Order: sequence, then structure tokens, then C-alpha cells
Amino acid sequence: AAEAPAAEAPAAKAAEKPEPLEEKPVRPAPEPVEGQRRPLGEILVETGAAEATDVGSALQAQLEGDERKLGTILLEEGKTQPGAVNDALQAQAPKRSVADSAIRVDVDLLDTLMNMVGELVLARNQLVRGVMEIGDSGLVRSAQRLGMITSELQEGIMKTRMQPIEHIWSKLPRVIRDLSNSLGKKVELVMEGKETELDRSLLEAVKDPLTHLVRNAVDHGIEEADRRIAAGKNPQGTLTLRAYHEGGHVAVEVADDGAGMDVNRIAQKAVEKGLLRADQIPNMDKREIMAMVFQPGFSTAAKVTNVSGRGVGMDVVKTNIERIGGAVSVDSTLGQGTVWRLTIPLTLAIIQALTVDCGDQRYVVPQVAVLELVFIDGQSTKIEYASGAPVYRLRGKLLPLVRLDRALGLDPGGDQGVYIMVLQADGRRFGLVVDRVLNTEEVVVKALNTRFKDIGLYAGATILGDGKVGLILDASALARRSHLAVDAGRENLVGTSRAAGGAGTGERLLITAVGERRVAIPLDTVTRLEEFPRDRIEHAGSREVVQYRGQILPLVRLSHLLGAYSEMEEGDTVSVVVYSEGGRSVALVVDRIVDIAENSTTARRDAEEDGLVGTAVIQQRVTELLDVRRAILAADPNFYNEMSDSEMLVEA
Repeated sequence: AAEAPAAEAPAAKAAEKPEPLEEKPVRPAPEPVEGQRRPLGEILVETGAAEATDVGSALQAQLEGDERKLGTILLEEGKTQPGAVNDALQAQAPKRSVADSAIRVDVDLLDTLMNMVGELVLARNQLVRGVMEIGDSGLVRSAQRLGMITSELQEGIMKTRMQPIEHIWSKLPRVIRDLSNSLGKKVELVMEGKETELDRSLLEAVKDPLTHLVRNAVDHGIEEADRRIAAGKNPQGTLTLRAYHEGGHVAVEVADDGAGMDVNRIAQKAVEKGLLRADQIPNMDKREIMAMVFQPGFSTAAKVTNVSGRGVGMDVVKTNIERIGGAVSVDSTLGQGTVWRLTIPLTLAIIQALTVDCGDQRYVVPQVAVLELVFIDGQSTKIEYASGAPVYRLRGKLLPLVRLDRALGLDPGGDQGVYIMVLQADGRRFGLVVDRVLNTEEVVVKALNTRFKDIGLYAGATILGDGKVGLILDASALARRSHLAVDAGRENLVGTSRAAGGAGTGERLLITAVGERRVAIPLDTVTRLEEFPRDRIEHAGSREVVQYRGQILPLVRLSHLLGAYSEMEEGDTVSVVVYSEGGRSVALVVDRIVDIAENSTTARRDAEEDGLVGTAVIQQRVTELLDVRRAILAADPNFYNEMSDSEMLVEA
């Protein structure tokens, strides 16, 4: 009834000049004035949702004692539509000020809420595990519902901690302007993806490394205007900051169109500083050489300035980014520019992870680092060795392996089969060998005691669903600690199955050790590298054989052939080089695989022993060159002539 006086004037005016409802289009509801509440009838008439006469009749009915609301009367009498009434009611509400739509929340309170959500996630995991063991369908549904609500709550709390990366980018334009003016350069700053959000604590962690990269790009990367003009470039350089989501990470790039970095100069500096040996450079790819800029004290600056060139900074950038579970890489093209790339996790609080067993210990691997899982049921016949390190042939390419038990000093597992977790770290793929992969779950990352941090292999710890404590593995640290010698896909040891007549200059050789002697085998004669338990060796007549992939593989001991003392006569395993030709195969038994190298000298043809074609100086060591064909004939003269395929490789 209180609405009647406010609607009398519009009703009287409309009575003088009625307008048909079907001819009057519905207009958007007017914006409410802040702090005022407009009459519903007035809004309906202004938007064309109801006739003024109908509104007036409804108001009159209220005055006469009708207790129904105005909108209800109009709806029940068919004078308007439900949607129009709802829109009018929303427009009727007074507009809230910005101060009313946002509140201040203490950061400590947000941290407390995040910790509580973390504990809730742990309790959820334990409850779900227990319910699954019981197997009651009703409890399972309730647990799944609880899990979904917990995940939504966790996501909501995490959003309150997220801030756009623009918060730390906003100070960089002035840094670049002041620095470029002091250096006499012209630099344009371009920002892409500044709305990309990161956890507040991570923003603080990347602020200083990002500032250092920007200053380095302006000082080292972008040239002076006259040099750019001489190179056919715009006199004004461009520095691009780019941020975007990539899987469970945020990628931040600092790219310039400057002079780029000279890979040869980096390699030369690395040799001068003793970081690399000159003979290592030919076997390294561009990415490995450029990674030298992250070594402590490394700098290619021609002069030291108050900005850079002191050889400090890039190693600190790498250390700080890796401390928060991220990674940093660089790619550069001489004359075109350089791109520095930071890969940062979205949050440090709660992550998706895989739990694994190794020995009697349980570990956690962040799921964002896992590319795929491979199970092999006979590790001794499928894991090969290159450069003395284990590798696995995955879809025709060699995957370097890290045995978790050996890396952590644990007791080795059994031979019943192992899992290979294909991980991506620092731009490199490698396989982590574990005994079992259990399940995937969300885990809450807990900080480690300083004693564990000093080990450098763990990113944190967590409490698992079964109540056990699991250490979270740092994939990048494992790769660095294991000194991976083979890039995935870079080496392919399968050759053309030809016998070696000799080792020419430039030929790649597999270096093996037989007692105290170094023996080189032409790499293109090597089919596979294997390691067998000694107790698998059997005897067929006077020959030693081993069951290999459903066949019988003859063994030739190079120590017996060359009359050398073998260090492995009493060992638990034997290392072999599998050689194949014309459908036949034989395994050359060596003490160990040393390395893969290139013969850069001419071989001396003065060796008189059977099975050798000469000697050469390789890696500053005298190395004997094996004639594979003669070595096999010396051990078994019938290998090529009298023995048939069925005699040589008998189906098991």
C-alpha cells in the first residue's frame, strides 16, 4: 500500500493517453540511483512491461484491502510476464557502492585459511582411502561429494591469494627507461599477458630474478642505435615481457631483439674458466653450451659496468627460481635476440602428485613433471648402457635413466619388473626408475627441515592419505645430480649391422674397458648395450650363452680373446655389447662401458694381436681399436661360414 502515492502521477498521465502493450517494446530497466529504492510499478511502466492503467488498477486493489503484492496481482491477472517482474525487482534494489562490494582481508587470515584447507585436503584423502577399503556404495558417494566440495573450497581460497603479474611488472617501465637513458639506448617495452595470475608468495619470489633479467637484456642484449642501424634493424630495440599458462605452470618470458649470444664464445669462456674441457664441446648441443651462463662467476661481458658484467646474477636467478619449484632456460640466436624463460608453479601449497615406492620407502613426484609411465617386466634385458649410464629405448629413441634406489642410496628392488616415469625437467626428458607407482592424489606441500634441504633432492614433504609421510622429489635436482650423459632422442645406437674393418678419422667409437686396457668398438656395429646377471650365463658345449629375447645368444669374452685380466670375473653382473650381422648375433663381454667418443687421429697399424686393427690416442688415452669381425672369428671361426641361422640363434 505504501507504493500507491508514488504511482498516482504516472497512472493519471497514462489514463489520458493509453498505449497498447503489444506496440510498446520492453526497454532495459534504468540504473538505480545509489541509496534510493524506486517503486516497482514505475519501473514496469518505464520498461514497457506493463500498462500504466493496469498498474493503477493493481494499486487501487491494494488500497481496497488486497494483501497481494503488486507484482503478484499483475502476474495473476495476466498483465505482465514473470521475467519482467524479476528484472524490475533487480533494478529496484539500490545500487551498492564499490566500498560495499569489496572488503579488506588480512593476509595472515588468508594464510590461515589456506593452511586449514590444506589440512582439510589431508583429512579428505584419508577418509576417501578408508571408505574405498570398506566398499559401501553409499559411503563412497558421500565421500566423492565431500571430495568435490573440498576441491571447490580449495580453489576458492586459492583464488583469494592470486594476483595478476602486472603487480610486479608495473615498476619495470621506469627501470627500463632510466637504464636505457643511462646507456644511451632506445628501448620499447611490450607487455603481453599481464593479467596472468600467480600466488602472492610466488610473485614476491620472482620479482628480483625478473628485474635482473630485464636489466641484463637492456645492458647486454639490445645494441646501441648506431649498431642496430648498421645491422639493418630499427634503431629502437624491443623488449617483450610475456606471461601465459602452460599446463600446471605459468611461463614468463623476457625476450629482446638484440645481438643475441655467440655459442662459440660461451664455449670458449667455459673452457677458459675450467667449466668444460675442450674435447667435450663437439659432443654438446647448443642448449647444453648455453646453460653454461648459469654457472657461478660466468660472464661474457667485455667490460664490467655498474649494471652487469661482474659474473654474478644468473646463477642466483637460477637458484631462486629452482627454490620455488620452477626452472629457467635461455635460447638465443646470434644477431636476432635472446629469450629467457621462467617456468613457475601456480601455487606452492597444494599440488597433484603421483606416489611411488622404491625399496621400502614412499616418495611423491609432482604430476606436472610426469609425461608418461612405462612398465618393463624384465629390466635386465631392456635397459641398455651408453656412456656408462643406463638408457631405455623408447619408440626408437634413447631415454637416459635415473635409478631412484641408486640416486638415494637405497637397497635395489627385485627383478620382477620396474616402472619408468618419463619426466620433463629443465627442458630435458629422462626416465626415473621406481619399483611401483601407486596412485594420484592431491598433496599438501610442507616445508622441509634445513637438514633435508641441504641434500638438494627434495622439494618438500607431505602426509599421504594412509597417514604415512612422503618426501616430494625434485625432478630437476635428480637430473642434475645424476649427470645425464645422453639426451633423449639425441643418440641412436642402432647401426647398419656391418662389421668393422678399422676405425677411421671422425668415426664414432664406443669405448669399453677390459681389465686395464681401453678397447674401442665402432659404434655403427653396435646393436644394443645390455647388462645380464652372472647367474643367467649358461653353457652349450664349450660356448657360453645366455637366453635373450626368446633366443640363445653366444657370448665372446674380450678378456679371454685379448689375454687381459678382467675386473669382472667375480662380479654379480656382466656388461655386453650385442653385435648383429646377417640375422646372426653375438655378445661381446666387457668389464664396463666407458664412453662414446670420436676418433680424431689416424690409427697406428702396429697391433699384432688377433681382433685388433691398431691403436689410437682417444681422450688423451692410448686405446686399442677392435676389429669386430676378426674378434668373432678368433673366438668362433664358424660364425660366418658353417653355422646356420638355426644353429646360431635357437628358439627357446
